[in-house]
Amino acid sequence: MSSPSSTSGVCAALLVWALVVTAAGDGSDASFAGVIPLLATAPVSIVLLLLPGGPMTVIAAVVGGALANAAVIGWCARTLRHGGRPAG
Repeated sequence: MSSPSSTSGVCAALLVWALVVTAAGDGSDASFAGVIPLLATAPVSIVLLLLPGGPMTVIAAVVGGALANAAVIGWCARTLRHGGRPAG
């Protein structure tokens, strides 16, 4: 099972890739590069993307989605490790 930190690392790598491809602007990949990080961090990033703003809103949406997904994955991992019993 992947850890929350590795999940955030993958999302960060996807975001950096999308920014580089978009900044280079050559080829058909540039127009859809930003979609990949948004899909990787959905559903939170899709909701945050509805906020007004420019490119910083997209970056904030991906970061917020990655953190939310990492928290959920961490919670699921802890719950499964304890066999569904409450911790304590």
